[in-house]
Amino acid sequence: MSAKKIITVFGATGAQGGGLVRAIAGDASSEFSVRAVTRDPNSDGAKALAAMGAEVVQGDLSDASSVHKALEGAYGAYFVTFFWAHFSPDQEKAEAALFANAAKAAGIQHAIWSTLEDTRELVPLTDDRMPTLMEKYKVPHFDAKGESNQYFIDAGVPTTYLHASFYWDNFIYFGAGPKRGEDGKLALTLPIGDAKMAGVAAEDIGKCAYGIFKKGAEYIGKKVGVAGEQLTGTEMADALGKALGEPVAYNKIPAAVYRSFGFPGAEDLGNMFQIYDEFETEMNTLRDVSVSKALNPELLNFEAWLGKDAGKIPL
Repeated sequence: MSAKKIITVFGATGAQGGGLVRAIAGDASSEFSVRAVTRDPNSDGAKALAAMGAEVVQGDLSDASSVHKALEGAYGAYFVTFFWAHFSPDQEKAEAALFANAAKAAGIQHAIWSTLEDTRELVPLTDDRMPTLMEKYKVPHFDAKGESNQYFIDAGVPTTYLHASFYWDNFIYFGAGPKRGEDGKLALTLPIGDAKMAGVAAEDIGKCAYGIFKKGAEYIGKKVGVAGEQLTGTEMADALGKALGEPVAYNKIPAAVYRSFGFPGAEDLGNMFQIYDEFETEMNTLRDVSVSKALNPELLNFEAWLGKDAGKIPL
């Protein structure tokens, strides 16, 4: 029997990478094996992946040699950066350039780059409908990724450009869930107007990525958006209320109000939600639920995700 093809996964203990590692490791009939890259192979998360059969290796984006080493002998690679660890578009672009150059050097035959739109193609810096941030961006955590696509193109790396959606898991871990008002009632506060916003269970991003690797050449050079469902704020609030057992109102606010909330990244996220609102068609056309379902037959819609995880949402 021929050896399995290695997929190197960066961010292996994170939301996206972890889902992909579990998808590959959990498929006994897979043509792939998985190499999970993490800064700390002794962490509980890394040990759990090793217990599933993943090859766990140490790698850090601050150490270029470790990135190159993690790709040695690999067929494919999953590349993801985490803007919220440092809030620096320049650092994110430098990490993407490292990934692209290392992939080229290693002869990677199929890379998946977890990217997002460069929103300046939708709202130029001269357009004052939303503020320009850090002098060069509209939505920094989108724009730096989108700009970085060019590194993979210039390096000639066979790449699929994967666009994630709003993580429903943000309702659990990042304070985006319903909050109680002074009247004791729950409300979901978002600046997406009446637009439908694509959302996804974080675990499903990795499962869809696995589907892309299994399809192979069919997806090289293409943009693929993943989403479990596209919902308005009212539809999300209604589903949350049903799952939580008490009403949840949708508190529709302007993006400018959200930007004023003052937490780290509030302006970035306010602009992001405004993009989802004002460019509903463009954002949702790419984030095709039927395509996502074909790549990942176990894809969860919002109700199914709530059925599994609603109890974790802090109230």
